[in-house]
Amino acid sequence: MKKLFTAIISLAFIFSASQALAESKEFLVQIKDHKFEPAEITVPANQEFKLIVENTDKILEEFESLDLKKEKLVGAGKKVTIVVGPLKSGEYKFFGDFHQKTAQGKILVKGE
Repeated sequence: MKKLFTAIISLAFIFSASQALAESKEFLVQIKDHKFEPAEITVPANQEFKLIVENTDKILEEFESLDLKKEKLVGAGKKVTIVVGPLKSGEYKFFGDFHQKTAQGKILVKGE
């Protein structure tokens, strides 16, 4: 009986973890001509999400956000995935560290 209970609990955990992965949100931001496109994205509050940053430029860039406490190098022609959140409603800025004058963006978090 104890083994059956353990198996049921294990299956429930695996199912809920799989379901959470299936429900995860992904948002793509591209670096083009030393700018982020789109420069603004809107995400739901209180939910973890993946921010995919694709560098279409021919030189290295660094995604950086002091608000999110994240930084990641993005090679020329490469993509990186950054797990973010869950975040409270508000505005969170990010920038390209190597082209700060042009590579600016923000994440708008809306909801409860």
